[in-house]
Amino acid sequence: QVHLVESGGGLVQAGGSLRLTCAASGRAVSTHVLGWFRQAPGKEREFVAAISWSGDFTNYADSVKGRFTISRDNAKNTVFLHMNSLKPEDTAVYYCAARYGHPILAASSDYDYWGQGTQVTVSS
Repeated sequence: QVHLVESGGGLVQAGGSLRLTCAASGRAVSTHVLGWFRQAPGKEREFVAAISWSGDFTNYADSVKGRFTISRDNAKNTVFLHMNSLKPEDTAVYYCAARYGHPILAASSDYDYWGQGTQVTVSS
């Protein structure tokens, strides 16, 4: 079992920045791919970014490339999502997710563990 807890969401103006944090605990967290997904009201959950267990490989949705950066600290079992140049369309509940092993995948069905989510609201 892997337990995930997100934090860092909030209200920010367009063009601003936020850093989301996901604290992971449980079995062999460092061997899991960690990812971020988001879900806006009335929309399906979508992939945002993911990082390999080593931190050497990352993948991003086209909509956030160049604006968001994912990183992890295996010593602290933590993954971060640094979000810059935020847009109103980034407004959503952001979820941390984990899947054992590799490769990095972008489908939510490929992830085994999920956090409760943190709300990000970007005002125009």
